[in-house]
Amino acid sequence: MAVNHKIFDLVIIGGGINGVGIAYDAAQRGLSVLLCESGDLAGATSSASSKLIHGGLRYLEQYQFSLVRKALLEREVLKDIAPHIVWPMRFCLPHQKYLRSPWLIRLGLYFYDHLAKSSFEKSKSVVFANASPLQDSFATGFEYSDAWVDDARLVIVNALAAQACGATILTRTQCLNAKVMQLAKHPEPMWQLMLQSQTESFSVVGKAVINAAGPWVNQVLDQVFAASSPYQVRYIKGSHIVVPRIHQQDKAYILQNSDRRIVFVLPFQDNFSLIGTTDVEQTQLEDIKISVDEIHYLLDVVNDHFKQQLSPADIIHSYSGVRPLFEIKQSSVNNRAQDLSRDYAIFSHAKINTPPLLSIYGGKVTTYRKLAQQAVDCLIRTFEDLPPSQTHKLPLPGGDISSRQQLFQQLSTTYPFLPTDLVTRYSRSYGSLAFNFLQNAQNLRDLGEDFGHGLLQKEVDYLLQDEWAQTAEDILWRRTKLGLYFTQQQQDNLQAYISNLKTAG
Repeated sequence: MAVNHKIFDLVIIGGGINGVGIAYDAAQRGLSVLLCESGDLAGATSSASSKLIHGGLRYLEQYQFSLVRKALLEREVLKDIAPHIVWPMRFCLPHQKYLRSPWLIRLGLYFYDHLAKSSFEKSKSVVFANASPLQDSFATGFEYSDAWVDDARLVIVNALAAQACGATILTRTQCLNAKVMQLAKHPEPMWQLMLQSQTESFSVVGKAVINAAGPWVNQVLDQVFAASSPYQVRYIKGSHIVVPRIHQQDKAYILQNSDRRIVFVLPFQDNFSLIGTTDVEQTQLEDIKISVDEIHYLLDVVNDHFKQQLSPADIIHSYSGVRPLFEIKQSSVNNRAQDLSRDYAIFSHAKINTPPLLSIYGGKVTTYRKLAQQAVDCLIRTFEDLPPSQTHKLPLPGGDISSRQQLFQQLSTTYPFLPTDLVTRYSRSYGSLAFNFLQNAQNLRDLGEDFGHGLLQKEVDYLLQDEWAQTAEDILWRRTKLGLYFTQQQQDNLQAYISNLKTAG
């Protein structure tokens, strides 16, 4: 292993959005960085979100103005640095007279529009016509703006950005244990970490460590570092279902339920609607999947609002993730899941004669970049010449485009043999990275075997070689969303191709 016994400025444990965001920020500032992830990048919570970059309109009711403003500022930044995978979306909020008064909603939307300087379209009141997909009982409502994101690809492009700045990204590599060590040529103590890949064990040395293990943050502290934290992690499961598209507009719907929770209905991958999410407390992190009760909850909310009625038989796909929300241990307040903060905390396990160890708690996809910046700022005492972060103004890989529409035209002109749906998918998944696997192709045959639904061999090879994919699942659900279309036989054929490549390699 090329990194065996190598000394890094920073070792990061966890390859979700927070981990890769920290890796990119630190590497961009000149630190030598290693990130280890026990599974695939975005393999857990970071690929199981509602796919939104948003301030969190409902958090205004909880008086979390600072969190909302921070998120709205980041919404603007992410739209600019990742225009291929982040784009504005209009949200329609049907008015439920018995839940919230119109003046309260208007006031909340006014704050939402003005808490941070924004280029997004402002909110407005709307009147629903007969052609509305909503039931006739909904006569009025409101529209406002937020943004869509491909969450898993946001993780991947941050990992690519970190790697381009010199970071080492190791997937399927678990951190087994850590101990403090002293090297003769280095006056400060360091961490020696034992890592386990799929094929071997090896050690690395880190001047500092950041534990960004998400739901497993306290497990890593206990099992790897024999350390504790003042925070306890609450495992809150959020589940989503995917059904055939139930409305044709590009806008999303935000539905208010009688329990004062909200459910999103989002246009998804052209042909589907994504519906979620739930808030269900978990006691463990194994076998995380949607329950029958959650299915009925989501369907009931949608059926209470839309003319088109859904049943469990309409569900094409579902997924669940665990949000690692946190609170002070032994808290006397028994908070409901929906009342726990969605903000983040960075905890320093500061001890004399011990190298820096930080743990990351909570957070949202929307604020990952700000979290990463603040986490690296916490290391300024260790790395005194650390320059300020520049990630707010540097395009993420694939995002060096003026717009997805412009890229669509460029791809269509350069590769006129590509079907329109393929150009659309490449534009919104890869941005300019699509040229990495299209290169000098003169016709569709040059891109190799079609594994189904436009997944061509050159794209698969690129994902295996350059984006850390190792299995059909990695490709079909995290690098793309083509798993929505693939039959079991097509999945098996793709996995056989990948396995043959590994054997030949």
